[in-house]
Amino acid sequence: MLSVDDPCVDDEFQFPIIASFQNSDDAEEVRISGELDKTITQNFAVDVTEDWVHLHVPNLGNSTGFDNFGTHFKYQFVNDAEEELDMAAALVVDWGGTGSRAVGAAPFTTLTPTWYAGKGFGFLPQSMKFLKPLGVTLQLGYSFPTEASTTTFDKLTGLSTATSNPQFLVWGGSLQYSMPYLKSMVADFKFPNFINYLTPIVELSLETEAADFDGNGTTGTISPGVIYNNEKYQMSFEAIIPINRTSGEGVGAIVAFHLHLDDLLPDSLGKPLFRAASKAPED
Repeated sequence: MLSVDDPCVDDEFQFPIIASFQNSDDAEEVRISGELDKTITQNFAVDVTEDWVHLHVPNLGNSTGFDNFGTHFKYQFVNDAEEELDMAAALVVDWGGTGSRAVGAAPFTTLTPTWYAGKGFGFLPQSMKFLKPLGVTLQLGYSFPTEASTTTFDKLTGLSTATSNPQFLVWGGSLQYSMPYLKSMVADFKFPNFINYLTPIVELSLETEAADFDGNGTTGTISPGVIYNNEKYQMSFEAIIPINRTSGEGVGAIVAFHLHLDDLLPDSLGKPLFRAASKAPED
């Protein structure tokens, strides 16, 4: 998924992830991102992300630079294939001061404890068998800064201004329909292989002000799209539709290329570090 995270831990590499949209400041924004997800144990993973940002602000010109470095520390505590249920908890960290202020990178670190869940619809009766390939994911987190306010200094007036750093409820999820599941678990309609690897998806990514409000209320995006996913790699495309004017304007787009390291490199980068370190030597 591209707008929200999933409730599983895996060994994966995504690059490039390219997004283009008009943000809430009326700036044309292009982001080129990369993400590496690495399992430490079978249930615990660390994800690292970095974004390069290009901004075009009307009448002010262009700015480029890296956004703050991001990490996810995720523990999957439910993995029930029979019930098609997964849950995980994570601490998402946006490391302040590691990115460029020219592209809006915050000077303070932000912490977001987050709960994730995913559920398949395989429990439905045979009379509703064509809904069985549906799946939903949910995420709910609370984002807060490590510093209560940010102080800026105006060289012209010689005055310093302290601005409160807001806190947010971060929430969203996805609804998806798996064509691979339809073929393998419901009915094989002899579609071309390309169709059988597709998953239409709609993602919802939202933030709601919880403290130190700046007047924006709830902002976010709806992202309908499609995923092509085989055993080795995944390609994704989604539209980016702001839910209101304070979230942006117009329709943007995001595309991504994704490698499944656990399938490509199952004996090295594709397996948990702890398992590799603890494996008994062969005679």
